Amino acid sequence: MNQIQTILFFVLFLHGLAGWGQEGIHNHGTLRLHQDGMLGIHTNFTNEGPFRNRAGLVGFYSDSNPIVLSGSSPPLFYDAEIFQEFVVNLELPLQIANNLNFIQGDFLTDKALPQIYVEMLQNAFTVGESNDSKITGYVRILNQSRMVFPVGDAAEYRPLTLEGDVFPVAKCAYFREDPGNPTTFPPFRTDLKPRDIESVSRTEFWRLEGSSSGQVTLTWNQRSNLGGLAEDISQIVLVGWSKSDQRWISLGTQSRAGDLDNGFAISQPIVPDAFEVLTFGSLAEPEEVLTLDNFFLSPNGDGINDVLVIEELADSPNNNLQIYDRRGLKVFEMDNYRDEFGGVANVGNLVLKRQTGLPEGVYFYLLRMHDLGLEFQGFLFLDR
Repeated sequence: MNQIQTILFFVLFLHGLAGWGQEGIHNHGTLRLHQDGMLGIHTNFTNEGPFRNRAGLVGFYSDSNPIVLSGSSPPLFYDAEIFQEFVVNLELPLQIANNLNFIQGDFLTDKALPQIYVEMLQNAFTVGESNDSKITGYVRILNQSRMVFPVGDAAEYRPLTLEGDVFPVAKCAYFREDPGNPTTFPPFRTDLKPRDIESVSRTEFWRLEGSSSGQVTLTWNQRSNLGGLAEDISQIVLVGWSKSDQRWISLGTQSRAGDLDNGFAISQPIVPDAFEVLTFGSLAEPEEVLTLDNFFLSPNGDGINDVLVIEELADSPNNNLQIYDRRGLKVFEMDNYRDEFGGVANVGNLVLKRQTGLPEGVYFYLLRMHDLGLEFQGFLFLDR
């Protein structure tokens, strides 16, 4: 299918397909392709009725003008290919049942309209994608466990690979933009990150949607400017803007290969829907080991040490705090702790006089800082 085949260009009176005085082809549901049938589209195509063929090849071929695919009914092509000087501008979704062959030219969708995309149905695949031929916009897959999304911008092919569980639906687009100042999203501030991330790319990002777990592979090239992020490839990590934390977090980079000019990195399994966008980051230089002291608490209402304040949690809002008495009885536990403990138990059925507060004495705390991958334990002195 990489060679141009003889095209059956449907001109057959075009009565019911297009008015003779109208520009382009209008399908109102009378157009069909049969086994080994071929349709070459050289002009704008408006689809207003069913075009859900399960056979044949539809090709986009124009050496003079862009082609606009529009209408009210998304067409379904079995095989399709693009070989033209200009883009095919999609104003409605385009579905592919079997194969999408890229030779020359881009399919273009408006990234401000994510409901318009090229959709690859179950078992559908792509071949030939390159800098010269790709999808500049959104690609959606149905019921697939692996897809190299053939996305990019007007200049380059910038794929994202998703592999893992079967994804009922997943969708991806590439943006050569600063994530801190994007055109179609609210800002994703690159200064909001954990202490172990030194910096976040301000050159490019990907939008990936999907509710199943999978690994993500991102590639970089010289335009990615990773030399501005890190001095060595070992510092490169994949990061995502967390919807829950409202900041960048690491995706748990499993492996990386190449150099700062060209390479790729693979994440740990993630659920894409937990993130707004994905891009590259760099690891900070190792710091001195973080330590926590023992704490003193005197909840007497004088405004001094009335609640347990752990300042270091500003760098790990995703945390878990547990407090035990000297007998090993848990008296307090909270996820994402923010200075709430004032000497009153919130767990433990054996705690006496819960409403009056815990008795003074020595308590033991266990703190897990998930964002930093750290765990601490120590003593808490409670004075009434």
